[in-house]
Amino acid sequence: MDQQAVNPDWRERLYDERAAGLLLYGRALGLSCAEAEDVLHETFQALLRLPEMPAAPEHYLVRSFRNRALNHRRSLWRRLAREVEACRWFEPPEDETPRERAAINALATLPEDQREAIVLKIWNEMTFEQIAEVLGLSPNTVAGRYRYGLQKLRACLEGECHEESERTGSPIAIVDTASAIAGNPGAAVPRSA
Repeated sequence: MDQQAVNPDWRERLYDERAAGLLLYGRALGLSCAEAEDVLHETFQALLRLPEMPAAPEHYLVRSFRNRALNHRRSLWRRLAREVEACRWFEPPEDETPRERAAINALATLPEDQREAIVLKIWNEMTFEQIAEVLGLSPNTVAGRYRYGLQKLRACLEGECHEESERTGSPIAIVDTASAIAGNPGAAVPRSA
């Protein structure tokens, strides 16, 4: 039986569940907001051309998005435009607090590999094994990047944010309040890492 006939809206479900996280992932990979949206749409256009649903659609989606995003970044002109916009990593909500801004700035200063692991783990809710498959790495390497990135976030957020993380037990308690898309409260991530 044709998988698409059984589950005709799998692409729509994937878009609803993963689009916001993928946009943030694109930002973590160094794309501007508009570039991340373009890559997202290119990725879903490619999904529409598939004759059948992949065996692991979520994995296929993230891997496809990542490949397109990395290819997109390679252009010199796009890189120059991205550097000009580098100060705007997330779309800021109108009611953004100074603590949220500090967390966003701290996240943007991390090395790309650590930022990538954190964004995939927290905002895309992927396991270390799933991230490892997408990146072509071992789960231990991904977990290490995630752990070191969180340690650097903690160091960047010393003071009030550090005290907050001690109370909550989460070094990224403030980071997870940032929405991936302005005006989309549903895009906020869960409070646990």
